[in-house]
Parts: sequence; structure tokens; C-alpha cells
Amino acid sequence: MPFARLATATTPTSHLGLGLAAVGRPGYINLGREKDLGEHRTVETLRTRTHELLDAAYAQGVRYFDAARSYGRSEEFLADWLKTHPDLDDIVVGSKWGYTYTADWTTDAEKHEVKDHSVQTYDRQRAETANLLGAHLDLYQIHSVTPDSPALTDKELHAKLAELAATGVTIGFSTSGPAQADAIRAALTVTVDGEPLFRTVQSTYNALETSAGPALTEAHDAGLTVIVKEGMANGRLADPYAPETLKAVAEETNTGSDAIALALILREPWAGVALSGAATAAQLASNLHAAAVDLNDDQLSRLAALAEEPRTYWEKRGRLPWH
Repeated sequence: MPFARLATATTPTSHLGLGLAAVGRPGYINLGREKDLGEHRTVETLRTRTHELLDAAYAQGVRYFDAARSYGRSEEFLADWLKTHPDLDDIVVGSKWGYTYTADWTTDAEKHEVKDHSVQTYDRQRAETANLLGAHLDLYQIHSVTPDSPALTDKELHAKLAELAATGVTIGFSTSGPAQADAIRAALTVTVDGEPLFRTVQSTYNALETSAGPALTEAHDAGLTVIVKEGMANGRLADPYAPETLKAVAEETNTGSDAIALALILREPWAGVALSGAATAAQLASNLHAAAVDLNDDQLSRLAALAEEPRTYWEKRGRLPWH
């Protein structure tokens, strides 16, 4: 499995990855985006920013890079960067299918992405990803599986994914919503010819949304690599928006709230990779301090009290504006 390289990497940041959701398109729901990106968000501007982030991440030990068909031009930007770094053989590239980007490079579209887990969408988006990333693709994930997703029961789709797995591409899935744990457990039962189909799971887990934790433990115990997304809750756990408790712990440890938020994830024994969603090189550098954070029992207890009910968390997330 390609993620074995991350587990044995010698760099201290090997378990931190870089997600490209925030820089692959002009509009997203992260707080503070107007300050991070400003108003000038042309394709070339964000291509350059993405390449700068990838350079900085690699130089600081990051080896997993995460894109998606719905992240605007993230796959294209990543593919361009890979062409200029042909000698890199120690990175892992993941992408996702299942959402189609529909905002046409605007920030005020009525719909920014449309979800569809049908075989037809898989065939189309798999071809699009292959055209851009080719042999660089290590991991292909179903984007945002929920308990009612047809991707959990579609045998034709499972057969196609198994065919891709036979070529050496790892098959995974991501989850979203208040019933993430149910989706994870359902996905663990999906098999093709008696063998588990999925080898990775990417879920939202952070100081405010911890409900998937037990199911992620089960996934890890079943042999899946766990990738954690939205570790900073779309900016709600980063300065200046972080809760006062988180800010206080950050001050006590002489680091940023963002690093504390990611450190909470890295300490979980099931966490294989925690994604940084940085939009600037400075944010990335701050995020990577998480690898050196050591939290005591008192701090962990105080931070545990920040957890929200899953439906409350996802309702708040659903109200975040695209900007």
C-alpha cells in the first residue's frame, strides 16, 4: 500500500499532508479567505500559489498531496508541479471523484459542486484524472460517502474500482456529515471477490467534531490508513477565530492555535495522515509545528470540552459562506 512509505518516513512531518481544496479554486468556505488570497484570484495566480505551497511542503518533509476533481484546477496545478519535479519518487498523490466542480472559476456561483456517485460519473472523472495525473496517482477516493450513498451498494461500481486497484492504485473513500461513523462502518463491509475494497478512509475529525473517532479506530484496526481532513474546522480552530480555550493552550505551548488543533489529531494512534489546508506558506509553516507539540493531561482535558454535537457542528459548517 503506498502509504507504507509515510509510516516509515524519517522526516518529522511525514504524517502531515497538504490538501489543495483552498487553493485549487477561487471560492471556498474557509474563514479568513479574503485575507489569505485577496481579490486577485486568476487561474495563473492560484497556480503559482499552489506550486509555492507544494515546494514549501516538500522542503519541510511533507510527502502526501491531496486533490479532487471538484477542487477546481487542483489536479491540473499538481500535475504541472510534478512535471517540473520529475525526479521525486518519495511522494504519495491522492485524488477524489464524485463531485463535479460547477462554479466556472467564480466565487458567487449558485452551486459550486454537484455530487453524483454513479458509474457514469466515475468513468468520466476517472478519465479526467488519468489525463492529468497519469501514473502519479497513488490513491483514488470516493468523495464524501454518506450512509445512503449508492457507492456503498453499486456492484458495478465496485467491480470497476477493483479493476483500478488491480493496476496498483489504492482505493479509498472520504466521509462527511453527522453520520460519518455509520458510513465508515458500512464501507468496511464492502468486498469484491471476498476481499475488502477500500484501503483508506478520509474523514473530518477535529477538536469540535470527534464523533467519527471510534469508527476510525475500527477502520485502522481493519488495516485501513486513516487520513484526517478539516482538522481546523474550515478555520474555526485557527487564529483569530479559535475558541479561547484553544488560544490559551496555544499560548502555554508557545505555538499557534492551528498547530494545537493538528497536534490533537496526530496524537491519535489511528491517525495516519492529518491534512493541512493551508492557503499561504506562512500558514503551512505554522501548521507543521504540530509535529513538535506535546500536550499534557490538563490541556487535553480542557480541549476535549470543545467538542460539539455532530449535527450542531455540521449545521454550522453548512452555514459557512463560499467566498
